[in-house]
Amino acid sequence: MTSVSGFYIPPVSLFGEGAIEEAAKQIREQGYKNVLIVTDPGIAKIGLSDNVSKILQELGINVAVYDQTQPNPNERNVEDGLKVLKEHKSDVVVSIGGGSAHDNAKAIALIATNGGSINDYEGVNKSKINGLPLYAINTTAGTASEMTRFTIITNEVKKTKMAIIDNHVTPAVAINDPATMYGLPPGLTAATGFDALTHCIEAYVSSASSPITDACALKGIDLIEQSLEKAFLNGSDKKARTDMCYAEYLGGMAFNNASLGYVHALAHQLGGFYHLPHGVCNAVLLPHVQFFNKADPKTEKRLADVAVHLRAKELTADAAIEKLLEMGRALKIPRNLKELGVKEEDFEALAEHAMKDACHATNPILFEKKEVIAILQRAYNY
Repeated sequence: MTSVSGFYIPPVSLFGEGAIEEAAKQIREQGYKNVLIVTDPGIAKIGLSDNVSKILQELGINVAVYDQTQPNPNERNVEDGLKVLKEHKSDVVVSIGGGSAHDNAKAIALIATNGGSINDYEGVNKSKINGLPLYAINTTAGTASEMTRFTIITNEVKKTKMAIIDNHVTPAVAINDPATMYGLPPGLTAATGFDALTHCIEAYVSSASSPITDACALKGIDLIEQSLEKAFLNGSDKKARTDMCYAEYLGGMAFNNASLGYVHALAHQLGGFYHLPHGVCNAVLLPHVQFFNKADPKTEKRLADVAVHLRAKELTADAAIEKLLEMGRALKIPRNLKELGVKEEDFEALAEHAMKDACHATNPILFEKKEVIAILQRAYNY
């Protein structure tokens, strides 16, 4: 039995306007010749991937682009991106986007060096060697996928999301340039911001939390409480956007090392079943999972700590939960699972899959199936 724990983050992280140009210089300085850019159609449409390609090409670097990553990336996205990588003999990968682009890029980079199928790596640390170096350019302040050892890929046959938690997918460089986020629409700002808040809270109540992850989680909550609604109301608020970059990164530091809980375990299933936005699923589920988690005395106390950092009306677990519901209303989050089109007849299957998701293992209470169904029912009826 050992009490040793690790703390994992990228070797280098860049923050601030101009971070993309700095990352491109580092790619050249490291001697890489052939870049694969992995992104999605939305990023391609607004021209950001073209801008990054131009920056790299002006430095003498060859660029290939795979821009067909879908919102919940699947095995086909991984295979198609890997084909482009091999055709162009890419020696480094650059991802541009939110969680989906980074997750797909991580999977591509991992399979490029380890071989096989991404299905082979579901679970914790199943690979043998590092993936190709990944420079992850973040465009949303939420997922923290640009800096974590998590990648989530949809298995469309089983209608589930596979959680690959592997030190070898940790990006080499995480890039947060708030200039890429100034034009984000309010709905996406709210959903991704709630994703970051969920990371902070789930990591703080996690059974694997530590003083280091606690510090990251609580500071992240502070910044989100101060900045998310401002960024929602005014997408060009530079300070709010910059603070949300730091907040989501802090949340990533927290959950990358303390892991998560049943909010994510269930949100992954909702995404796999219904192709729903991950951040929205987290936002709807977060208060209801914590309602059940507060049955554990230690977690009830920790949620009271969360109430302090959320600046709730009272310093109790119940007040923290009510503040989360209040924030959801202010940010126009759907009220319940019913509004998202979730079906009650799917609850049993959703619960069964959630209990197999790697994220459930560090929830403060290891719920029985009937309790997981009860969480879904509460989130459906609210």
